[in-house]
Amino acid sequence: MNQTPPLSDEELERYARHIVLPEIGGAGQQKLKRARVLVVGAGGLGAPILFYLAGAGVGTLGIIDDDTVSLSNLQRQIIHGMPTLGMTKVDSAEDAIKRINPNVKVEKHPIRLTPENIADIVSRYDLVIDGTDNFATRYAVADACHSVQRPLVTGAVGRFDGSVTVLKPFEAGPDARPNPSYRDLFPEPPPAGLVPSCAEAGIVGALVGVIGTLQAMEAIKLITGIGEPLVGRLLMYDSLGASFDTVRYQASRKTVRP
Repeated sequence: MNQTPPLSDEELERYARHIVLPEIGGAGQQKLKRARVLVVGAGGLGAPILFYLAGAGVGTLGIIDDDTVSLSNLQRQIIHGMPTLGMTKVDSAEDAIKRINPNVKVEKHPIRLTPENIADIVSRYDLVIDGTDNFATRYAVADACHSVQRPLVTGAVGRFDGSVTVLKPFEAGPDARPNPSYRDLFPEPPPAGLVPSCAEAGIVGALVGVIGTLQAMEAIKLITGIGEPLVGRLLMYDSLGASFDTVRYQASRKTVRP
């Protein structure tokens, strides 16, 4: 096992506000430095996730996205900008990450996920964060993380609302029952065409900042071992009503597991 080098003087200054927190400290910052996190999607949710994990000092960030930056992205995908129009999103995101924190290693995957490649990619990382915008990919990512036993932080947004949860179905909870999976929460995807895309329905740009930042916070908790992650709990945010609600859900014996 490779040893992580001690934090340099520059890193001690950069992460001083983390290190002074008793819950994180130097040991927690070293965990962040050692961590390998895969972010699926460098769009609306992926942008704040990548920004805050880079700032937090996560050692390696993998990014999967096969899209290029377009003008309509810039209303919400704040990791990109006018100078990167037409670039691949993974290249644009890498440029932004390097401006924030050159200590972070970026691994780019400018590809579309398929059932044939997803498990291999996921298995290279300690933790996965899903920032995609369609159910097919969410199910595929969740099934792959379940299969290779990687924690998954998954989020979703509508026009004015969003949700976040953490999935660790390969582990048991405090009651010794298996933790629920994505398919326990959503047994079947909605019929095609029932849920409109953000291009069709619209979305407030700041909303993805709220949900993506919550996903980044859950990832930091999982890496450092602090707090209570949203395992078995779906956190829902209503931006128009400025309210949060939490729904608990459990594993079902009827659920088919990968």
